[in-house]
Amino acid sequence: MKRIQYLLPIIFVLLACRLTGETLPATPAPAPTPTPLIIVATPTPLSEADMVPFDIEEQLITNLYARVSPSVVHITSRIITMSFFFGPMPSEGTGSGFVLDKEGHIVTNFHVIEDAESIEVRFSDETSVPAEVIGVDPPNDLAVLKVNVPPEQLIPVELGSSADLRVGQRAIAIGNPFGLDRTLTTGVISALGRPLQRDDNSVIFNVIQTDAAINPGNSGGPLLDSRGRVIGVNTAIRQNAEGIGFAVPVDTVQRVVPVLIEQGVYPHPWLGLLGYSITPELAQALRLPVERGVLVARLYRNGPAIEAGIQGAQREVIVGNRRFLIGGDIITAVNDTPIRDWNALSEYLELHTHVGETITLTILRDGQTLKIPLILQAQP
Repeated sequence: MKRIQYLLPIIFVLLACRLTGETLPATPAPAPTPTPLIIVATPTPLSEADMVPFDIEEQLITNLYARVSPSVVHITSRIITMSFFFGPMPSEGTGSGFVLDKEGHIVTNFHVIEDAESIEVRFSDETSVPAEVIGVDPPNDLAVLKVNVPPEQLIPVELGSSADLRVGQRAIAIGNPFGLDRTLTTGVISALGRPLQRDDNSVIFNVIQTDAAINPGNSGGPLLDSRGRVIGVNTAIRQNAEGIGFAVPVDTVQRVVPVLIEQGVYPHPWLGLLGYSITPELAQALRLPVERGVLVARLYRNGPAIEAGIQGAQREVIVGNRRFLIGGDIITAVNDTPIRDWNALSEYLELHTHVGETITLTILRDGQTLKIPLILQAQP
């Protein structure tokens, strides 16, 4: 019955409209929903001409790998450590290296073979041979091994130059990361001339920074340019970072390695003194006449600085919570090259001088500028 009650008013309204000739207003129809336009993108294949540059780049990398990878070796170092409870405990470490010449010399990092009781080198044809250490240079993290292998089985690398490298150039690493033999990774040179400070606070100067993937096991392997020439020796990565690796430049390799082969060690130039890096803040606190340079603090007995007449500190002062030995000479230049701080002094000596060379130190003493000749000795 409720249904009829709802319908009766509508019927009466319709009848009234019909008798009076009136019409009900039309209800507007909803607008039609527009049909979406669907465009299907069909990729157009590149022409053969467009693909040529990519093909050339691939050929460059594959050809480089075919030529250079046989020169890269896998190095296994066996180390004996003493345990308080278990006595001698053997362990192994792995790294990379590369063939330098037909005489069987292998270049790698010092830390790859440090403290090794025995060393084994495995070549690309899976031949494994023992190796002996010919020479090491811990300050530059370089070492030279020698293997007794027929010359025809050795494929030496070609050494390039790091002096004319540019940021943005291609960088290619080949090594054995995590034991994965002769892995190739590519990237670019990210920066040049970096000082690399190591755990023992020593510094390797002028290193190459690259974003080519370098991982544990790559150490000692070659960093290459696009022609397959060695431009560096992969040596370190920045912890907790991606794409930041470092390589010892090949110019350092060419300076150090021949001496290691001949003498077993590389003599580093030494002044025989210790000093402070002068900063504007330190200069103001100590009332120094210059804001940059090296303030000489201590001299080594029988060292070259004493023999040259360099003067060390005369007294001691306390600035803040630090003690400074002051009153000594201030080194401002070496061979007329300005020296800003201790690192700059060490870098110049390492890269531009040699033991036995006579250099000229420009110093300030009691307000006067003096030029002092000094004969460099080997660092003890």
